[in-house]
Amino acid sequence: MRLSEHLAARGRTKKLLVMTHVVCGYPSFEDNWRELEIMAEFGVDLVELQFPFSEPSADGPLFVKANQESLARGTTVEQCFEFMARVSAHFPFRVLMMGYYNTAFKMGHEDFVRRLAQAGALGFILPDLPVEEAGELNALAVAADLAPIVLMTPTSTDARLRTLGAAARGFVYVVARKGVTGGSTAMNEDVTLLLDRCRAATQLPLALGFGVASREDIAFIAEHADIAIIGTAALRAWENGGELGLRAFFAGLQLP
Repeated sequence: MRLSEHLAARGRTKKLLVMTHVVCGYPSFEDNWRELEIMAEFGVDLVELQFPFSEPSADGPLFVKANQESLARGTTVEQCFEFMARVSAHFPFRVLMMGYYNTAFKMGHEDFVRRLAQAGALGFILPDLPVEEAGELNALAVAADLAPIVLMTPTSTDARLRTLGAAARGFVYVVARKGVTGGSTAMNEDVTLLLDRCRAATQLPLALGFGVASREDIAFIAEHADIAIIGTAALRAWENGGELGLRAFFAGLQLP
C-alpha cells in the first residue's frame, strides 16, 4: 500500500490523523514495543521509527539524548530494519523511517530503498537532505512506492515552498516554528498563516509538527491541517511515567 492510499483510507473515518515518533532502541526495543502498543490503542495512523544517529541536527535535547543512549547500548541499523519489519507486520498503523542522510549514504541508495520496502515502510524523512541533492534517492524511492517526505518551514520563501511542493510525496511535514524539536509552540495566527502558505504550494495533506503537546494543540490542528505530529511530548510522558504516563498523556489529548 502506498502512503497516499493509507492516508486516504484512514481519512475517510477520521477528521484528523496522528503521527507519532519512537527512537529505535531507546530506552530499549522492548520499551519501544510497549510504547507502540499504547499508540495503537489510541488509534495513531503513522509512526516515525527513528534510526539513531550520532549527530541528529533537527532534534532537541530529549531526542538527542535518546539517540546517543540508543547508540551507546549498541543499536545497529540492521536491528532497526528488523524491528521495523516486526512492527509493520503486527500493528494497524503504518511506519516511516526517520533519520539522517548518513544512513542512506553509507548503505547506498538502492540498498536503503530496498530494505525499507522489505521492512514495510511507506516512506522516509531525512531532514538534513536538501531536495536539490535528493534526486537519485527520491526517484528510486518513488519507483518502489516509497514516499520521500519533504519539510516546509517558516523561513521558506513562497518560491521555495513551491519547489518543495513539487518534490513532495505522500504528505508534507510542516515545521511549526524555527529551531529543533522539543520546545513549546504557540498555535496561533502565525502558524495558521504558515499552513495557508504551504497549502498554496501543494495539494498533499499537511502534517504539523514541533511542539504538539496538548489537547488544545490537537483541536487547533484539526481545524487547520490534516495530520498532527506528536514526538517529544510522548517520549517525555514515557520517561516521566512509563506505560501509565504515556497512556494518560494520550487520553488527555482527546484525539478525534
